[in-house]
Amino acid sequence: MIREPRGWGVRLTPRAVWVLVALTAALTLVSSVLVARHLASDARHASTLYARVFAGLADPREGGATEALLALAREIRARGIPLVVTDARGVVTDTANLPRSMPYDSPQLRAFVVGLDRVNPPVAEPSVGTIHIGVPPMRSYFRLLVALELLALAGVVGAGYIAYRLGLRADRARVFAAMARESAHQLGTPLSSLAGWIEQLREMDDAPGRRVAEHLADDYARLERVARRFERIGQPARSEPVDLADLAEGVAAYFRPRLPTLANRVTIDAANHSGNSAVSGDALLLEWALEALVKNSVDALKGRSGRIALTVSDEPDEIVLRVADDGPGVPRELRRRLFEPGISSKVGGWGLGLALARRIVEEAHGGRLTLERADGGATFAVRLPREGAA
Repeated sequence: MIREPRGWGVRLTPRAVWVLVALTAALTLVSSVLVARHLASDARHASTLYARVFAGLADPREGGATEALLALAREIRARGIPLVVTDARGVVTDTANLPRSMPYDSPQLRAFVVGLDRVNPPVAEPSVGTIHIGVPPMRSYFRLLVALELLALAGVVGAGYIAYRLGLRADRARVFAAMARESAHQLGTPLSSLAGWIEQLREMDDAPGRRVAEHLADDYARLERVARRFERIGQPARSEPVDLADLAEGVAAYFRPRLPTLANRVTIDAANHSGNSAVSGDALLLEWALEALVKNSVDALKGRSGRIALTVSDEPDEIVLRVADDGPGVPRELRRRLFEPGISSKVGGWGLGLALARRIVEEAHGGRLTLERADGGATFAVRLPREGAA
């Protein structure tokens, strides 16, 4: 059963907030520039018309005023506003800026006049007739402005939503880190007590008791390592030489006695094909990530026999550690979101192992964790820069 986290299924990051903020600022700037340019253009046209009318009225020549009014009419026509003039009987006497050529007595023109009257009420002038006015071409321009403003508003809302979700995530991360450190602290007392009991068993003359002490010592070391991992949650990763081949062999050695050996036998092997498998990183965290990958393979093989192979090999600038199993593989519908928290194919699974492994590999060590194509089973590849590589 696949359990998915709530939300939009989008990876929310601070970069997404800045992208939305930048997009919103750009859209707002473009809208402001367009509005300012339109207002400046209108001011220039109004000034030109005003000057022409007064120049015509002040012209001493006969017909100067008439020429000024005719120039004004031509200027209005040039603005692209559809106009239709009809007389008292409704007969069309003049047109301007029609979308297409239409005869004065055509039904198409009469229907066009009806459409103009729906948009703007007609203007009646006794000396001219009835003037039917359409929508100026600037209407589409203002629709563009409205669309830009809506996009800017959506950007603001999206940035706010992501910032809110990131704030909640940061709060949860701080609470989780505090709980993890407190758990590590609480484990300290019983671990100290357990160490004392182990020493007492080792000092006994009873051979079976000493054997039990050695097994308990292994478990104590394991618990102590887990406690140290919890202490490191929320802390920056260390940078120290780590041999991936030794790390793989150690993890394989830990899991080997804990795998099924009778029914549905599972084996685990580690192989080193690298000339120099040293990387710079945090051994404790890398071991945690590798154990999460191996545990994922063990869970995939549950109820069947199989093999888990850990191999270390070289690439030009990276060391690659692969964890491969011959289990059923990863379902196709799960591959794209496999590393997201809360995604699990196991009933009752938390879906945190692979997400934790990727965070350790990619965020703490600058590497890559991917699911590679395989003919059968599943193969996870951890790619880390070589020690000292940029």
